Amino acid sequence: MTAIFEKTFDRTLDRLVADYASEAWRGAELEAWLFEDEAARRAAGKRFAAAGVTARLHSAYKPLVHFFTEDAAAGASRIAITYPVSPAAPGQRFLLEAYPLAGMVGAAEIAFTPAEAGGALEYGVEITAADGAVSRHAVFAPNRLAEDHIGKELLSPCGWLRVRHPDGRSVDEALETDFERLFHETVQAIDAHPWGDSEPFFEALHIAVSMPGADARLPVGEEAISLHEALHEDFYFSLLELFQKKSGRPLGSRGLQPGQIIPVIAAGEGPLTVRVETRPLTTEPAAWPAQPLHEATGPFSVAAVNETLERIGGEAFAVNSRAGRAVAGRYVSGSDHPIMLSGGQHPNEISGVAGALRGATMLSERTGAHFTVSPLENPDGYALHWHLCQSQPHHMHHAARYTALGDDLEYREAEPLYEKGIRRLCFERTKAALHINLHGYPAHEWTRPLTGYIPRGFEMWTVPKGFFLIVRHKAGWGERTRRLLEKVTTELAKVPGLVEFNARQIRLYEIHAGTLQFEVLNGFPITISEDERHEAPMMLITEYPDETIYGDAFRLAHEAQAQTVVAAYDALQEIMMETALEV
Repeated sequence: MTAIFEKTFDRTLDRLVADYASEAWRGAELEAWLFEDEAARRAAGKRFAAAGVTARLHSAYKPLVHFFTEDAAAGASRIAITYPVSPAAPGQRFLLEAYPLAGMVGAAEIAFTPAEAGGALEYGVEITAADGAVSRHAVFAPNRLAEDHIGKELLSPCGWLRVRHPDGRSVDEALETDFERLFHETVQAIDAHPWGDSEPFFEALHIAVSMPGADARLPVGEEAISLHEALHEDFYFSLLELFQKKSGRPLGSRGLQPGQIIPVIAAGEGPLTVRVETRPLTTEPAAWPAQPLHEATGPFSVAAVNETLERIGGEAFAVNSRAGRAVAGRYVSGSDHPIMLSGGQHPNEISGVAGALRGATMLSERTGAHFTVSPLENPDGYALHWHLCQSQPHHMHHAARYTALGDDLEYREAEPLYEKGIRRLCFERTKAALHINLHGYPAHEWTRPLTGYIPRGFEMWTVPKGFFLIVRHKAGWGERTRRLLEKVTTELAKVPGLVEFNARQIRLYEIHAGTLQFEVLNGFPITISEDERHEAPMMLITEYPDETIYGDAFRLAHEAQAQTVVAAYDALQEIMMETALEV
């Protein structure tokens, strides 16, 4: 264990109160934009009022959404919003920051219009009440343009302070908050540490943060305002980028093997604190609760995974993960055309594990069934996800997305293959024409507010857009791939509520993120591409918005995953028979 960095940061909110809630500033008007929750800002506002200072304390994170949850009167019939456009950011950056406002206004009509590029960074809001009364508001969105940890200039949300006193004293400037300072100083300290020249640089890098505040759920699906989650995401992906640069790899390389990066962002009291240290890898199991598979309301234990594999039967085989956990598979031999079935490549995408086990269970009950199943390809990430959920169960936890080596197992090429070796064993047994690879993605908005807001390299994933399918195929398999998707989506459309779920999410996506860049087939977005990287001629990848869902939402997710498995298996049998007849 090696200590890298440790620091306590004075709370910006307390510093503002100490500096301005005083006799010297009595009669002043103060506005500040901070990375603080509503309760903390309102409590500080009362302290200012007691000192004779009129204070309005806003959120620097998603200011327009906070305006509507905290300041705007209810009962609007029409809302017209002009959003800022900056040449230093993607054109829809501030429209995305307004997400999911279009889903929060009930029956009110809402329209978004871009402002002229280069204007003030503020939203223009016009609200028409039910009685016809019109009110107009300007909602400031403070940002600063600065070079980030890899030398790129980004426009990012920041703190801001405006003060005006009757005697003429005034302030109007960016305010570096404790939230920003903690992030930037921690990344700088990690960057400055002597890591050596070769990957992996560590076994596990822990970034433990305690910061005040609480998440605020929004009345749209799984959406919430969470500075804690945003900080986790910004730390994790910023550090991946930092180590990609140190290794001389391209930005976004999924083959990077820095080690396991673990930001643990806990809710606390008082000032923000951070401690960074390296630690050895752990081997503790993911101790999710036991529950019936088909009724599961959330992730379940590795023991339950193994018990289900026992019931499926067939030949057992396994490889070991980087940390030494078993990656289990089963081969059921039969007369049908075989498939490979996998889940848990990215184990914070929780519905794929349940979907793989349910799908394999249903197939195993058939005469002639022929398949392999490896339902939990990344047990190290699964264990980390369980650990992080003990304190923050509703966060997406992308630190658990990759392996303990820090890479995406699909992109691993060199020996030892560890987890990826399970796919080699599956293909050796089946020579399958189809690999069904069950995945998910965030069920609520994914942001990186301290590095440009929109997740770099993952722009298309920033807000959910329903259950969709990606198929990659080798040359000569394009027509069969299209037929497969037509059959699969026809069957998925029969799952109660699934098409309607897609329609709701796609509508909200298109308002805030622009026209969906996918073909929609039978109510399901799809994308097809030629790719020679995989052993099976066709790979069907499911993408369900499942990070992190529970209860009925989770049941619908693994029902969709399981039905995809069965539909794709049946479609393959038909297509291979049709192909044989054509020949």
